[in-house]
Amino acid sequence: MSEQAGRRVGIKEVAAAAGVSWKTVSNVVNDTGRVGDATRARVEAVIVELGYRPNLAGRQLRRGRTNTLALAVPWVHAPYFSVLAHEVIDVGSTRGYRVLIEETRSSRDTELQVARGFDVQAIDGIIFSPLELTPAEIDEARGSVPLVLLGERADPDPARERRTDHVSIDNVHAAAQVTAHLLESGRRRLAFLGAEPRGAGRTGAQRVQGFLDAHAAAGIEADERWVLQVPQFSRSSGAATVEQVLPRIGEIDGLVCANDELALGALHALRLNGVRVPADLAVTGWDNTEDGRFSNPSLTTVAPDLRAIAETAVDRIITQLADQAADPVDALVPHRLLVRESSRG
Repeated sequence: MSEQAGRRVGIKEVAAAAGVSWKTVSNVVNDTGRVGDATRARVEAVIVELGYRPNLAGRQLRRGRTNTLALAVPWVHAPYFSVLAHEVIDVGSTRGYRVLIEETRSSRDTELQVARGFDVQAIDGIIFSPLELTPAEIDEARGSVPLVLLGERADPDPARERRTDHVSIDNVHAAAQVTAHLLESGRRRLAFLGAEPRGAGRTGAQRVQGFLDAHAAAGIEADERWVLQVPQFSRSSGAATVEQVLPRIGEIDGLVCANDELALGALHALRLNGVRVPADLAVTGWDNTEDGRFSNPSLTTVAPDLRAIAETAVDRIITQLADQAADPVDALVPHRLLVRESSRG
């Protein structure tokens, strides 16, 4: 409905002014049914005269589509997720979808609402990056709304039959790659910053596994005392954890960080305490954030292909909409290791 002279004009008013039924007006608006040319012209003239605008949301719901997707991420202010949101919105637009953003704030209850499809009919599909729920819990909770999971959350039971699409990079391989980069440069005493207290299946656990795998492949024993836990993947956590180990920082010559935010916090703490990067200690990050590209020194990082993640996720939603019986996929997208000043020399 639209406004005319301070009030909203409805379909029945258009029908009365045109001398037809409201169903005929609906057929003209939606280009459905059989309407004679003269009747169509009369209805269209009245629509223009009264300034009537159909309820697009209602039309889309009746047709079973809203052309709206939801993207649910833990924190919209986090650089990785803000760029991911930009890419999903852009890709969605090219496919004819608008994208709404939901911030779960690492809340288990909110993540359950997302997995259930928000209990609304106004969304065609959901792209979801969970932190608290396991893949099995999401499979159990999910509703009928098409759903794609993002991120490196491993399934504790890999033999379990999965019901939900998943898009990620090869997290273990990427961690092994950045660790091998430091080992091949002559660094032999490495630490990992970003293990998570709640452990198995989470992002940090996969990256720790890659860190350990690279040591094993090089025939070097990793010192697990230097696998450092953090309460969250943030600059403040990175800085605080490095501050705690400063009295023994001379024991290591390389620091693999689970994301750029941790690495940037570490760089800050190291700089304040006179530890030279990379002369004394090489540092690497993960996510290829803009701040890491412009830090001093610039930050070596693992760069996930966010465009490929967005394209794959949106296209999997479209596939599910076209075929509800489509088998779920576990899609891997590319990543790159970008070597910069923080690990050179």
